[in-house]
Amino acid sequence: MSWAAPEDLYLSTSLASYLDKKLLILLRDGRKLMGTLRSFDQFANAVLEGACERVIVGDLYCDIPLGLYVIRGENVVLIGEMDVEREELPPHMTRVPTEEIRRAQKVERDASELKGTMRKRMEFLDLD
Repeated sequence: MSWAAPEDLYLSTSLASYLDKKLLILLRDGRKLMGTLRSFDQFANAVLEGACERVIVGDLYCDIPLGLYVIRGENVVLIGEMDVEREELPPHMTRVPTEEIRRAQKVERDASELKGTMRKRMEFLDLD
Protein backbone atom coordinates (compact mmCIF):
# COMPACT_ATOMS: atom_id res chain seq x y z
CA MET A 1 0.00 0.00 0.00
CA SER A 2 1.43 3.41 -0.93
CA TRP A 3 0.82 6.65 0.90
CA ALA A 4 0.44 10.04 -0.74
CA ALA A 5 2.77 12.80 0.31
CA PRO A 6 0.95 15.55 2.31
CA GLU A 7 1.42 18.08 -0.49
CA ASP A 8 -0.16 15.65 -3.00
CA LEU A 9 -3.14 15.22 -0.71
CA TYR A 10 -3.52 19.00 -0.41
CA LEU A 11 -3.43 19.50 -4.18
CA SER A 12 -6.04 16.83 -4.79
CA THR A 13 -8.54 18.59 -2.53
CA SER A 14 -7.85 22.15 -3.68
CA LEU A 15 -8.75 24.02 -6.83
CA ALA A 16 -5.21 23.53 -8.13
CA SER A 17 -6.29 20.36 -9.93
CA TYR A 18 -8.79 22.49 -11.92
CA LEU A 19 -6.32 25.13 -13.14
CA ASP A 20 -6.47 25.68 -16.92
CA LYS A 21 -9.52 23.43 -17.24
CA LYS A 22 -13.02 24.32 -18.41
CA LEU A 23 -15.38 24.44 -15.43
CA LEU A 24 -19.05 24.82 -14.71
CA ILE A 25 -19.64 26.81 -11.51
CA LEU A 26 -23.04 26.99 -9.83
CA LEU A 27 -23.58 30.12 -7.72
CA ARG A 28 -25.83 30.67 -4.69
CA ASP A 29 -28.22 32.80 -6.73
CA GLY A 30 -28.72 29.93 -9.19
CA ARG A 31 -26.58 31.29 -12.01
CA LYS A 32 -24.42 28.84 -13.95
CA LEU A 33 -21.04 30.14 -15.15
CA MET A 34 -18.66 28.39 -17.52
CA GLY A 35 -15.07 29.25 -18.27
CA THR A 36 -11.43 28.30 -17.86
CA LEU A 37 -10.04 28.57 -14.32
CA ARG A 38 -6.95 30.79 -14.40
CA SER A 39 -6.44 31.64 -10.73
CA PHE A 40 -7.85 31.15 -7.21
CA ASP A 41 -6.96 31.93 -3.61
CA GLN A 42 -7.40 30.44 -0.13
CA PHE A 43 -10.98 31.77 0.06
CA ALA A 44 -11.98 29.97 -3.18
CA ASN A 45 -12.23 33.31 -4.98
CA ALA A 46 -11.70 32.37 -8.61
CA VAL A 47 -10.83 33.99 -11.93
CA LEU A 48 -12.45 32.53 -15.05
CA GLU A 49 -11.17 33.34 -18.53
CA GLY A 50 -13.60 33.26 -21.44
CA ALA A 51 -16.47 33.10 -18.97
CA CYS A 52 -20.10 32.98 -19.97
CA GLU A 53 -23.36 32.63 -18.11
CA ARG A 54 -25.54 29.77 -19.29
CA VAL A 55 -29.21 30.69 -18.98
CA ILE A 56 -31.75 27.88 -19.41
CA VAL A 57 -35.51 28.40 -19.61
CA GLY A 58 -37.46 25.27 -20.53
CA ASP A 59 -35.91 23.90 -23.73
CA LEU A 60 -34.23 27.22 -24.59
CA TYR A 61 -30.72 28.25 -23.63
CA CYS A 62 -28.28 31.06 -24.22
CA ASP A 63 -24.62 31.54 -23.34
CA ILE A 64 -24.08 35.19 -22.42
CA PRO A 65 -20.39 36.14 -22.78
CA LEU A 66 -18.79 37.73 -19.70
CA GLY A 67 -15.10 37.69 -20.63
CA LEU A 68 -12.61 37.65 -17.73
CA TYR A 69 -14.70 37.14 -14.60
CA VAL A 70 -13.92 37.20 -10.87
CA ILE A 71 -16.11 35.09 -8.57
CA ARG A 72 -16.23 35.50 -4.78
CA GLY A 73 -15.70 32.13 -3.15
CA GLU A 74 -18.59 32.61 -0.70
CA ASN A 75 -21.02 32.60 -3.66
CA VAL A 76 -19.86 29.24 -5.03
CA VAL A 77 -22.11 26.24 -4.41
CA LEU A 78 -20.61 23.71 -6.82
CA ILE A 79 -17.62 23.43 -9.14
CA GLY A 80 -17.33 20.76 -11.79
CA GLU A 81 -14.97 20.06 -14.64
CA MET A 82 -16.59 20.01 -18.07
CA ASP A 83 -15.76 17.25 -20.51
CA VAL A 84 -14.71 19.12 -23.66
CA GLU A 85 -15.06 15.91 -25.71
CA ARG A 86 -18.78 15.47 -24.94
CA GLU A 87 -21.79 17.38 -26.19
CA GLU A 88 -22.76 19.81 -23.43
CA LEU A 89 -26.54 19.75 -23.81
CA PRO A 90 -29.23 17.27 -24.85
CA PRO A 91 -30.23 17.51 -28.53
CA HIS A 92 -33.74 18.87 -27.76
CA MET A 93 -32.28 22.12 -26.35
CA THR A 94 -32.46 25.15 -28.67
CA ARG A 95 -29.92 27.97 -28.60
CA VAL A 96 -31.56 31.42 -28.79
CA PRO A 97 -30.29 35.03 -28.75
CA THR A 98 -29.85 36.92 -25.47
CA GLU A 99 -32.96 39.08 -26.01
CA GLU A 100 -35.17 36.01 -26.47
CA ILE A 101 -33.86 34.23 -23.35
CA ARG A 102 -34.40 37.42 -21.30
CA ARG A 103 -38.03 37.57 -22.50
CA ALA A 104 -38.48 33.88 -21.60
CA GLN A 105 -36.99 34.53 -18.14
CA LYS A 106 -39.43 37.41 -17.59
CA VAL A 107 -42.41 35.25 -18.61
CA GLU A 108 -41.23 32.48 -16.28
CA ARG A 109 -40.69 34.94 -13.40
CA ASP A 110 -44.11 36.58 -13.94
CA ALA A 111 -45.83 33.17 -13.97
CA SER A 112 -44.05 32.20 -10.75
CA GLU A 113 -45.10 35.47 -9.06
CA LEU A 114 -48.70 34.97 -10.19
CA LYS A 115 -48.70 31.44 -8.78
CA GLY A 116 -47.39 32.78 -5.43
CA THR A 117 -50.06 35.50 -5.39
CA MET A 118 -52.82 32.98 -6.12
CA ARG A 119 -51.54 30.68 -3.38
CA LYS A 120 -51.65 33.54 -0.85
CA ARG A 121 -55.19 34.44 -1.86
CA MET A 122 -56.27 30.81 -1.42
CA GLU A 123 -54.66 30.33 2.04
CA PHE A 124 -57.88 31.23 3.80
CA LEU A 125 -59.46 28.04 2.45
CA ASP A 126 -57.11 25.94 4.63
CA LEU A 127 -57.28 22.88 2.38
CA ASP A 128 -55.16 20.73 4.71
